[in-house]
Amino acid sequence: MSEPMRDSGAWALVNTAPHQTRIGVVGAGAMGSGIAQVAAAAGYYVLLGDAMAGAVRRAQDNIRTSLDKLVEKGKLDAQKRGMILSRIDFFEEPLGMDLSAYRECSMVIEAIHEDLGAKQALFGRLAAVLEPNAVLATNTSSLSVASIASACVRPERVIGVHFFNPAPVMPLVEIVPWMGTSPSVLEGTRVLVDSWKKTTVQAADTPGFIVNRVARPYYGEALRIHDEGIADCATIDWAMKHLGGFKMGPFELMDFIGHDVNFAVTRGMYESSFWEPRYKPSLSQKRLVDAGFLGRKTGRGFYRYDGTPNPAPSTNPELCTLISERVLSMLINEAADAVFYRVATASDVDLAMQKGVNYPKGLLAWSDELGPTWAFDRLVALQAEYGEDRYRPSPLLRRLALAKGRFHG
Repeated sequence: MSEPMRDSGAWALVNTAPHQTRIGVVGAGAMGSGIAQVAAAAGYYVLLGDAMAGAVRRAQDNIRTSLDKLVEKGKLDAQKRGMILSRIDFFEEPLGMDLSAYRECSMVIEAIHEDLGAKQALFGRLAAVLEPNAVLATNTSSLSVASIASACVRPERVIGVHFFNPAPVMPLVEIVPWMGTSPSVLEGTRVLVDSWKKTTVQAADTPGFIVNRVARPYYGEALRIHDEGIADCATIDWAMKHLGGFKMGPFELMDFIGHDVNFAVTRGMYESSFWEPRYKPSLSQKRLVDAGFLGRKTGRGFYRYDGTPNPAPSTNPELCTLISERVLSMLINEAADAVFYRVATASDVDLAMQKGVNYPKGLLAWSDELGPTWAFDRLVALQAEYGEDRYRPSPLLRRLALAKGRFHG
């Protein structure tokens, strides 16, 4: 496999003045328009397009609204707002036929819907029109970067660059090389995104990367506790906010995200990990999806948003402590397994969970504070109680418990 030279391709991105570099974004939905705004705010010229009629016009309106709000809050002046908008070329012609408009882009970031076939087809067509050393990045949150790269000429220039929504606000970006990504593409891409005032972490090309993988127990174990009848959703949410310190409870958060989206990610994780029991979806959440009760956006999920009173939580200390400890021990275990299987370093795992989903602490630092046997002992007890592989402690957690060791230091 050929290797791009350090002074070309990705390195041209960081060694060339922003105003002389064009970034392409394909997909003008919430993610694509947010990414375009971020790149333009950093001084880069951006070409933003979409195949869906009207999508680009809506993106233009949304970016203007976003910038106007920053001006109103005093975080941006009117002159800078105008400069950012002037750097974005809104490509209104549908992209179903001709991608040659992207020919001069040094990097193109794909942000279309999560469909592997659609992404492969797009990358194959982009690779045919871009310069040989142009970087091709996918904003996928769940699909294999290797599978997407397989459709390309010079697949070594393909890399995952996963922003979080809303991209202008959320600081985290997961940088995801596949096994064939050129080292220079990896390093150059990370330097570039860092220069956009983002916090980057590096993740292996595995299901869920860091955040979507490590966060699964926050939803999954809360659903399991609910499905067993141990506590209702209001009590579980209260426990995780008031005892765990999380900003939103798991059921509030699932209703906010949308159960169609949250369930699809969990199911994708379960299937792509060859039916790992920790990611097993919840039947009660599937029933919400089947009924069309998707959360806030439909007026009903686990909670009602139509004026109907929701149940009050129980604040029984013993029950709420059991809930928070059970969910937290599963989260710590998932974070430990991500390190054990080399998805990311311990430092990047902790950074990702704080910057990507606003966890009150890094999970592994949290484990260090609680002590090396805290999560391990609770998982061993759960595994003995249920007899399920779902609660097996990570080998790394087991080693540290036996050695009385720490994740950091």
